[in-house]
Amino acid sequence: MNIIKNLKKNTFFLLFITLIILYIILKDDFSHIINAFKNINILYIIIAMLVFFIHISLKGYANYLITNEPKKVSIQEAIKHNLITQFFNGITPFSTGGQPMEIYMLTEHGISIPKATNQTIQSFIFYQIALVICGLFAVIYNFIFSIFPKIKILSNLVILGFSINISVVIVLILISHSKTIMDKICKIIIRINKKIKLKLSEEEIKGKFLEYYEGVKELKKRRLLFIAGIVLNIISLLCLYSIPLFVLKSMNPTNHMSIIETITSSAYVYVIGSFVPIPGASGGIEYGFTQFYGNFISKKELSAVLLIWRFITYYFGIIIGALLFNFDKKVKN
Repeated sequence: MNIIKNLKKNTFFLLFITLIILYIILKDDFSHIINAFKNINILYIIIAMLVFFIHISLKGYANYLITNEPKKVSIQEAIKHNLITQFFNGITPFSTGGQPMEIYMLTEHGISIPKATNQTIQSFIFYQIALVICGLFAVIYNFIFSIFPKIKILSNLVILGFSINISVVIVLILISHSKTIMDKICKIIIRINKKIKLKLSEEEIKGKFLEYYEGVKELKKRRLLFIAGIVLNIISLLCLYSIPLFVLKSMNPTNHMSIIETITSSAYVYVIGSFVPIPGASGGIEYGFTQFYGNFISKKELSAVLLIWRFITYYFGIIIGALLFNFDKKVKN
């Protein structure tokens, strides 16, 4: 019952935040947005949705390869799992709801809890490394070509976001190097946990570190999977990052924004959103989008592009995931 209550509370909170953001976006640009919507080329919107589904499918396929038990989990099931986790990630702060749900769904297919946990951790590792690689590409590209103006607050937010994501990857590498290093890092986290008084016990923290250690140790034995998982996640992210270009082309086919500029802008937007402690990083994502894409899109089109892009990349996934969750009696129960 507590889980259902939390789902309802998070959903209502998300709805409340969404209404506030919609008001802020629409209050000054309502007529421009309506005019932009009237001239939309639906074909580009369909392409944008297909690219989003490819993004979901590639990540689902990577998870399917990790599971490596086709008799228990098919490719279709792995993609469905990924869509359902989109729903749980979308309505929880820092996207924390997806992993527990993924573990539960795997156990419903006859996979043991330790193995399901291990596989979910491997999926997280693939995604985190892919995120950092795409982010580094964006930083290097912007450093060389200076496509964004130097604004101190944005620079600080991007540096903070990249620092957090790179730190996570470094910690994962250090944990995988030896159990001794893992224990030292674990003790540091326990001390920090005591100082800031998070609701985590020492046993929970140690258990999480041990799970990550076992997950990385398993990946060392499957090098081809390690490479394939990262490559699939990189392509998946590139698909996600390219979606604004199709939305923009649906309104203004003459805009000359390139695919590389689109991917770089999206990478920066998602980096800022990665540390916003609100479901869907709402507020932070929209702010980042207007600041980075505002350099390439006119003010008349920017809000309209933002609304459609946000729907396709966030709300669309939540809606499909929620429907799949509610129609899958096994998972819902």
